[in-house]
Amino acid sequence: MAIDYDEDEDGGQDGGSGSGQWKRRVVTWTLAAIALGLGFLIPYTLYLNHQVTERFGRLKWQIPTRVYARPLELRPGLALDTRTLKTELDAAGYHEGDGLRAGSYAQDGGHWKISSRGFNDVDGVVPARRIEVVVSGGHVASVREAKAPIKVARLDPARIATLYGQKQEERRLVRIEEVPELLVTGLQAVEDRDFNHHIGIDFSGMLRAAFKTATGRKQGASTLTQQLARSGLLGIGKEQTWTRKGKEILYALIIDARYEKRDILEAYLNQVYLGQRGSQAIHGVAAASEFWFGRDLRDLSTEQIALLVGIVRGPSWYDPRRNPQRALERRNFALGEFRETNLIDEKEYQRALKAPLGVTPTAGTMAPNRFPAYVDLVRRQLARDYPADQLAGAGLSVMTGMSPSAQAFAEGAVTRTLKSLESKRRPPLQAGLVVTDVHSGQVLAVVGSREHTEHGFNRAVEAQRPVGSLLKPFVYLLALATPDQYSLASWVDDSPVTVDLGRGKQWTPGNSDGRSHGTVRLLDALAMSYNQATVRVGMKVAPERIADLIRTLAGIHAEPRPSLILGAMDQSPYAMAQLYQFLASGGQIQPLHAVRGVLDANGRALKRYDTKPAPAQEGDAIAARLITIAGQHTVTSGTAAQLVRDGLGRLNAAGKTGTSNDGRDSWFAGWTGDHLAVIWVGNDQNKETGLYGATGAMRVWSAIFSRLPSAPLQVGSKGIDWQWVIGSNTTDADCAGARRFAFVAGFAPQYAPCPMPEPIEEESEGGGWREWFGLGRRDKDEQEAREVPPLPDQQQ
Repeated sequence: MAIDYDEDEDGGQDGGSGSGQWKRRVVTWTLAAIALGLGFLIPYTLYLNHQVTERFGRLKWQIPTRVYARPLELRPGLALDTRTLKTELDAAGYHEGDGLRAGSYAQDGGHWKISSRGFNDVDGVVPARRIEVVVSGGHVASVREAKAPIKVARLDPARIATLYGQKQEERRLVRIEEVPELLVTGLQAVEDRDFNHHIGIDFSGMLRAAFKTATGRKQGASTLTQQLARSGLLGIGKEQTWTRKGKEILYALIIDARYEKRDILEAYLNQVYLGQRGSQAIHGVAAASEFWFGRDLRDLSTEQIALLVGIVRGPSWYDPRRNPQRALERRNFALGEFRETNLIDEKEYQRALKAPLGVTPTAGTMAPNRFPAYVDLVRRQLARDYPADQLAGAGLSVMTGMSPSAQAFAEGAVTRTLKSLESKRRPPLQAGLVVTDVHSGQVLAVVGSREHTEHGFNRAVEAQRPVGSLLKPFVYLLALATPDQYSLASWVDDSPVTVDLGRGKQWTPGNSDGRSHGTVRLLDALAMSYNQATVRVGMKVAPERIADLIRTLAGIHAEPRPSLILGAMDQSPYAMAQLYQFLASGGQIQPLHAVRGVLDANGRALKRYDTKPAPAQEGDAIAARLITIAGQHTVTSGTAAQLVRDGLGRLNAAGKTGTSNDGRDSWFAGWTGDHLAVIWVGNDQNKETGLYGATGAMRVWSAIFSRLPSAPLQVGSKGIDWQWVIGSNTTDADCAGARRFAFVAGFAPQYAPCPMPEPIEEESEGGGWREWFGLGRRDKDEQEAREVPPLPDQQQ
């Protein structure tokens, strides 16, 4: 029997044709959908993979540049008292404690135990140390480590400013080995227990979170990898959508596939958002530790670590300063997770539960810039090497010379003194000042405004005001540089003087007290700031040489006119500090610098600015010593004698007052064995203040150094010959009326024995043997000058 296969097949096909076609279409559509999905998903995944490479593989945050004060160097003999040491330690973020834990100190009278933290400085890594310091009699008596005496110990410096880039983000990068182990493991215990095992997303974690939520204990389901993808790659604060969530999951899968768990965790620790200070976002556990606790990350206790871990979930919601009870509950929850996973034992758990939150009342040392005038000077000095757009947000460390104690005492002195000088008859007063280290040229303090936290016009650097008598020491410096013609004992004429200016013009300057003083010693002419005597000396020296001198010493350009002799030039306190640094340093041409050096993000020195200046030339050193001796005479017997009455005679300070015409500008420059301070007080609209150098700026100087420890000024004896003088000759020390003067060695006048006492009946109006010795009226003036007369307010 023949079988008709065609008929059967046709019949079969006919009967099932609709069903077969439908199946083929489903398969075709499915394959097409898969192809289409893969066609989209594969390129999209490749695109996301590229983004991960860009954003994570070369993860670079905009890290702020931090500006630091100078490290405090504790060494035996350093001028220091307990108040100043505490000021320095508090500024650097040290806490009173046992002195054993890093960043803590313990005080028992003058005995201190200090545990410093290691840090990077311009000359390399400075290790952490535990030291014992004894402060006694206004000095460091001893410094010991492990009971053995040491020469010097350097303490990590205070952060004084933060220079942000376009993003106001505070961040301090750390390596994972620098993070306390409890923080690393505790974070995983609370946020992602299966971190080391999942593939970037955790299905079991999602189930566990759902279960805990059902039992009343809320727990998120996002892994640390997803959180990192959300904040580091997608950006925080955006509305959560399904598309965004899907993208986050893909990011997390790619990150986990491409990078080691250690790298992911380290990135998370540096990226996680943990707080807000105004417009300043706090990112990373290291910055958060400083922000919330004012401590280094390594110094955190168990309960503080738990609080940090706890507020990861919501820094605003769990803000411990604004919502302490909510934060406490969250911290205790984190402690419970630590205990459940055996990261801490029961005893530590119970102790930590009872501990307070431990946050600081304010944001620790996180203020962007509390010292605008000083940081302005830092920016100016860095501008040549680091343009503003490169400096901010570059992750650099700028190591400066600021002394937190000197800055604090200077700010306080300006505030108190200007308030005490307020008067209805006096216009509003302003001030600008600079304090420097006479040994190194480092700028220790800058105050640019009466309101020292005020940003804007920096009077210490930008104010250009007539300097008046502040320039006189440099006129006499040039005179004393010719020891065959001038000495401190030289006689100079303080009678009325007229200078021919040419073209029929004349200049007849007078003394500020309206009187002439006859023939006086050069030392007294400078100490009493006599204008007429100074003009006579200055015209012999020549204004051109004066202009050349100040240009050489301070880069100051001035017109070489006769009026320059009396300070007819406008300069800032900073410029005058640079000029006076020559005298204060003993004759060194010593460029002032606020910046000691710049470190890169890894702590390596990029550039140093604290190079040692060349030693002073012998002639410069001797001339500077002579002017310093005259400056000391100004303080003991001249226009600055109020400082001795203020109780500052112990400093043996040297100084010079200065006043511009009509009492518009009050100046004082004074230096000790350690410090130089130049101060201006006046009115921004150039109105008369009625203040002189001694009644305005010098009062600020006095207020600073009544608190700032400083070594007494000791003038070196090299190249100096001290002799007793009467008339125009050297003589014996026991001669009546003799005064002791310093001369350049080899240039003292000839010796003459004590003159015979003059019989009273032979006194006449001149003549006789007294004229032969050059005495007479001169001797009388000299005897009067040896006494300390009451200082008229108008004398400078």
